[in-house]
Amino acid sequence: MNDTVADRFLRYVAIDTQSDGASETQPSTMKQKDLGRLLVAELLALGIADAHLDEHGYVYATIPGNTDKDVPVICFCSHMDTAPDFTGTNVKPQIVPDYQGGDIRLSGDASRVIRVDEHPELRNQIGNDIITSDGTTLLGADDKAGLAEIMSAAARLVSDPAIKHGTIKLLFTPDEEIGRGVDKVDLAKLGAQFAYTLDGETAGDIEDETFSADGVEINIAGVAMHPGFAKDRMVNAIKVASAIVARLPQEQSPETTSGRQGFIHPVEITGSMASARIALIVRDFEDAGLAEKNALIGRIAQEVVAAWPGATYTLKVHEQYRNMKGVLDRHPQIVENAVEAIRRAGMTPRRGSVRGGTDGSRLSLMGLPCPNIFAGGHAFHSPLEWISRQDMEKAVATIVELCKLWEERA
Repeated sequence: MNDTVADRFLRYVAIDTQSDGASETQPSTMKQKDLGRLLVAELLALGIADAHLDEHGYVYATIPGNTDKDVPVICFCSHMDTAPDFTGTNVKPQIVPDYQGGDIRLSGDASRVIRVDEHPELRNQIGNDIITSDGTTLLGADDKAGLAEIMSAAARLVSDPAIKHGTIKLLFTPDEEIGRGVDKVDLAKLGAQFAYTLDGETAGDIEDETFSADGVEINIAGVAMHPGFAKDRMVNAIKVASAIVARLPQEQSPETTSGRQGFIHPVEITGSMASARIALIVRDFEDAGLAEKNALIGRIAQEVVAAWPGATYTLKVHEQYRNMKGVLDRHPQIVENAVEAIRRAGMTPRRGSVRGGTDGSRLSLMGLPCPNIFAGGHAFHSPLEWISRQDMEKAVATIVELCKLWEERA
């Protein structure tokens, strides 16, 4: 009951919860349930009686309201998995207490340095306690910071009846990092009208817009042949796949885009002489821009394969999530309350767009409007990930103020 948000965070990052996009199970890795079981145990210890982990890896819980007002039921959501981009096994958190500026060299790999010039938000962290990994793993602030913040806020709400609030729902999801975070969520059981994900970065940020996102898979069939007898007969699928990737426009890549510009990003290429596979992700804030990028990939694949007689290909586009802004604009009070809660928690609110997605993207389109609030982490999906204790505490305060605001304004 007396754990700080940093205590919780350090406990959660020690549990490996990396998801796996190649898995066909839900959750994609059973080790995510290890953290889910711990969260349930902690919620039950707080007196939240209905906390449970379902067969799909979701944690559900309810904090009953303590007011006579008719307050909308709101939900706070974070995801338990960490990204497949870099290992999350055997995380060794490092703490830089009372940070006084300068670059931070990570103890487990001296070649990894969190440089102020590359992470300018460090300039706003003077005097704060910075938490990093040792450089050999992810830290897991994405999104175990959100988990720790929601759990700490829940502990405050349960222990202090003077904080008036409506019914509060908690939802912790698996597999967000591979785009399946809400595939099997039971919205009827959840029973919330509005929600907030705690999955953003800089303290004070509230985001009501995300990319729209598709996944594209191209499968290429070549013509296998003994290389000694291959003249005019072999078609090497690896070379065809490489030619397709080489034709992708550099000006539409993640490395060359920012702001509201979308991108085409090859994330995996595998294969042999006989067959090859290219996996790509496509992102744009506008659905029309997304469709244009998908069409461009199709034209490139068709033209490249046509230049290799005997090769064939298939191309599949899979919708991952869509921009949530259109939904949220119909419920302006959700973001307005978040902006005021951030202000009451002592920060200057900043509204923005996510160059990515959250569970809130899909929840919004499923009928549960859900913007994204900061969790305080930085350099997600990399061994340079970091967060400060003080920013996590600000997120906890923001959650509590949001609960109070919804009750006040009911």
